Amino acid sequence: MIHPGSIVYALVLVTVTGATESGIVGGRVAMPHSRPYMASLHYQGQHPCGGILIRKDFVLTAAHCKYQDNMVVVLGAHNISDKEKMQQRIEVAKYYKYPDYTGGFDYDIMLLKLKTKATLNKYVKTIDLPKKDRSFPANVKCAVAGWGKTGSTVTNSKVLRETTEKTQSSPECKKVRGEYFSEDDLHQLQTNLPIAGGPLICNSKVEGITDFPAEDECDNPDYPHGFVKVGFYLPWIKTTSEK
Repeated sequence: MIHPGSIVYALVLVTVTGATESGIVGGRVAMPHSRPYMASLHYQGQHPCGGILIRKDFVLTAAHCKYQDNMVVVLGAHNISDKEKMQQRIEVAKYYKYPDYTGGFDYDIMLLKLKTKATLNKYVKTIDLPKKDRSFPANVKCAVAGWGKTGSTVTNSKVLRETTEKTQSSPECKKVRGEYFSEDDLHQLQTNLPIAGGPLICNSKVEGITDFPAEDECDNPDYPHGFVKVGFYLPWIKTTSEK
């Protein structure tokens, strides 16, 4: 069950991502390198999570994505099973989980500081954050992208996949999630599509980071999935990325 604490709800997607694994239910194969801000997080050669490049030296992801201290960020990738010549593989220097994150579903957001700055080019680019925190209206079309399981498949998709979804209103989220959704929770977002993936991109800005969907509900088009609302964390992101 999900506590509403650090989520933006959507009926679809994140997960840039059920449980501790990455996934994107449904969707289509993205045009190669059309989303140059996407990052694949690797641990022991596997892709457990995705992320997004917000600065040359910082990647934004979910806090539950930290496995060990030797993770590698892969940038510029379309097919993560290939060593594409345009890929940049950079080790993580520091992991900054949001201070209130305790391992549950609340405040599930993390910054990764890279050991070396990424080289920006047509394959690797940063993405803009929202300028401020705000109430998010319902029925806004957003995009979600990621690598990972597709529906009931056992193995991850090796190529980047994407889909679109719509944000949901608080009453709709409350109706489905009951006590686990609070209209007063200012750090959540929700959409309504049958898919799970990585970042929630609305109007060319990253508005959400995939949080945990409820168990066995990743591919349920009638069940809202949660995203960390990036706007809520802007002060923390700014302060932390200046370290």
